[in-house]
Parts: sequence; C-alpha cells; structure tokens
Amino acid sequence: MVIIYSIVHQREYDYLEVMDTIKALSNEFYFLRTTELGKSIVGRSIPALQIGVSDEKILFAGGFHGCERLTTLLLLIFAERFCMALRDDGYFSSVSARTTLFGKSIVILPLINPDGYEIALKGASGALHMTEHVKRILGDSDIAQWNANARGVDINHNFDAGFPILRKMEEEEGITGPSPRCYGGEKPESEPETKILTELCRKENIRHALAFHSQGEEIFWKYGNRTPSKCFNMAKIFAASSGYQLKTPKGTASHGGFKDWFINEFAKPAFTFEIGKGTNPLDPMGLYDIYEKLEETFLLSLVL
Repeated sequence: MVIIYSIVHQREYDYLEVMDTIKALSNEFYFLRTTELGKSIVGRSIPALQIGVSDEKILFAGGFHGCERLTTLLLLIFAERFCMALRDDGYFSSVSARTTLFGKSIVILPLINPDGYEIALKGASGALHMTEHVKRILGDSDIAQWNANARGVDINHNFDAGFPILRKMEEEEGITGPSPRCYGGEKPESEPETKILTELCRKENIRHALAFHSQGEEIFWKYGNRTPSKCFNMAKIFAASSGYQLKTPKGTASHGGFKDWFINEFAKPAFTFEIGKGTNPLDPMGLYDIYEKLEETFLLSLVL
C-alpha cells in the first residue's frame, strides 16, 4: 500500500505528501492519468486523477474544507484499491474491476482546497505569502477548525445555488466578510478553487458526482425542484450499503454547496457524504474503518 505508513504511525499527510502519493500512484499504475486542473489562491496545484478512457465520467471530490482532511486520504485509498484490482484483473468489492469500469471513467479530485488543508494542519503559515491575512481573519479562533481557503472563503458556500438566500443566512449569523468558515464570498464562483470544479463539470460529461465531507455518517441527496427522481433511489441504496443516514441539510449548509450546484445546473444526481463520526479533524487512525464501511458504496456509485 502506498499510503499506509502515515496511517499506521498516527500522523496526517501534508500537502506535499499528498502530491507525492499521487505521483507514486501514477508511477505504480500506468493507466492512472494525473493532471493539474489549476492552482489555488497561493499557487498550489489542484490535482485530478482519471481511471478509464470513456467520455462518460463519475466524479469524486474531497478536501473542500481544511479540517476535513480525511476526505482526501479516503479518495486516495479508493484510487489505489481500484487501480490494484484493475491491474491484477481482479475484484473491487466482490465485482470485477474491469467489468465495473466498462463504458465509464472515474475522475477523482482529492484536494479541492489545498491552502485550507495546509492552514488547518500547520497554522497560518500554511497560507505562505498570505499568512498575515489569515492571521487577521483567524483572530482568537481555533486554527484547527479552519475550513476556508487562504482568502477566507468557504469553498462549499461559493457555488451558485441559492446564493442570495445563503448570503442572508450568513449575515444573520454575523458572517459578513472573510472568515475561518461559512463565508461564501462576494459572489458565486469568486474563488479559483470553485471555478476549477465548475469548469470541469461544464466541460466533461459527468454522469453523477459524489462530494465528501466530514463528519456524521450522513448522506445529502437533493436540492430544489431539479433533483432527478432517481436520486432518492440511489441514495437509499448508498445508505443501505454504508449504514449512513439520509438527511436534509439545515441552515447555512442548505445552499451554496457543490452538490446543490451540480443538481441545479445539470439536473443530474449528486450526493454529499459526511464521513465518519466525531469531532473534526477526525483521527486518522479511524480512516481505514471509514473506508471499509464505504468501499461497497464506492462500487455501487460506479454501477448505478
């Protein structure tokens, strides 16, 4: 296993180690294509991994929030496990990987918000040349709970889905400018990290999308009147497989997210998975248990 060392030794990967892991996976599996989709506010690469050559794609995205780092590692484990099964002409969660991939491609964006990832892990210095800006935004808040990008915008509030409603909710909660969490920015898609994801979805034929956050062992599956009818059936199958509960987000979590935007924009299925239980950031020692609980769900997302 490429990434098992850090999990066994009870520490988390930083951004460079995540990138090194992606490079190692690419070197190990010739059919795994890796690309840079763009750069973050401070210039960090935002990577994408693709398995398969079909034009029809299934999208997996994580690392939206700085303190939800296990979502990034979860997707790297998924990539590695599926690639191993494909290379060995073997099985992924009891089904032939080659058969599972037929007629589709897997696209994985493990780290949408690399700056927030580094800030929450290492402190304000993770923002590099924007360190002082982050310090001003942070104030007396706990840096370990940082969710936003280096500009203080919460990426999962920055999508064009009920944005005026979300802005009003934020203001009612006293969030009127850059913040460690929950500030959606001046306008939808104001952030390069958000644009990278929306431009990818507009360019590619994405059959459905799964976004990963933490925590709560919950699945969010609908948004507004463009939610496809099959979303509910898919969500029920995912819930039965994972043991996660189907939920409806409330408050500022009910608009502005990637899942919301994808459904509203394309009238195609999209889901948010809140992985694990506990307090963010989740203990990396629990990552493999989280993955094992979700592996069949990953499989189902490929065949439904």
